[in-house]
Amino acid sequence: MEELLKLSDNPPVSWPEGKSIGDFVGQWWVAHTKSRNEKALAGDLIRRDIGYFLPMCRKIRRQKGRIIRSLLPLFGGYLFFCGSESQRIELLRTNRVANLIEVKDQNKLIKELSQIELALTTGADLVPHKYLSAGQRCRVIAGAMTDLQGIVIKTKGAARLVLQIDMLGQATSVEIDADMIETIE
Repeated sequence: MEELLKLSDNPPVSWPEGKSIGDFVGQWWVAHTKSRNEKALAGDLIRRDIGYFLPMCRKIRRQKGRIIRSLLPLFGGYLFFCGSESQRIELLRTNRVANLIEVKDQNKLIKELSQIELALTTGADLVPHKYLSAGQRCRVIAGAMTDLQGIVIKTKGAARLVLQIDMLGQATSVEIDADMIETIE
């Protein structure tokens, strides 16, 4: 049986810690990992000093009367990394990557990832969300998440702002007060 990590034993969301992903130097790639290898790959990249971004969300579940808290990758099976060609080869040597996805539009990916990074740094409770191709684009106009942009949806009476990573066809969402957003034309 697999041992669960204590929350403090999980890798950081980004490496190097304390550095904004917009300041990373190199080319961004998306590593499609082998099953359940996202955190292990992050650990390998830390040991090799290769920059990465692995957004995670908290999950709480009950099992046999116990409460189990865990951190799970927001985009299961994917880790974003930034580096040189030699670092890309080092990543492939970890034997944890099933496929490597080239990022054609570096600026767009950085902009999309920066939205998620900002939401995480505010302490927002992000949850995986179904990717939406249609819907009203909005911008947050007040509060800690000012300037975040995404698509607004309603779930169980609450508004959620969906933040998308287009090239993966995946998304995440955060609950938002409808009074704090404006539509974007």
